[in-house]
Amino acid sequence: MKLVVCIVHNRDRGRITDELVKAGFKFTVIGSTGGFLREGNTTFLVGTEEADLPVLKQVIAENCQSREQLVNVAPFDSGAATPFVPTAVKVPVGGAVIFVLNVAEFERF
Repeated sequence: MKLVVCIVHNRDRGRITDELVKAGFKFTVIGSTGGFLREGNTTFLVGTEEADLPVLKQVIAENCQSREQLVNVAPFDSGAATPFVPTAVKVPVGGAVIFVLNVAEFERF
């Protein structure tokens, strides 16, 4: 038995939720926030048998594509009292990050 922790951008939440249900996976959803852009993410906790892991990875990969977004970047606090004009920078957002953990015991009540 495996526990897959899958973190996706909120824009991908609806699509991946629908596809996980269609594929027969059971999961729990937790709202989360990304550290870099401080935007909304969704964290899925999916319990699955090891034999079903490739199918789960495929469902995630097909429904969570990375894309670029313009973000205004502010400099680190340098302490200097100089004016600063933020610069827009393209950064990748979306996609999915997964962690696959071994489960020592699983029970459903």
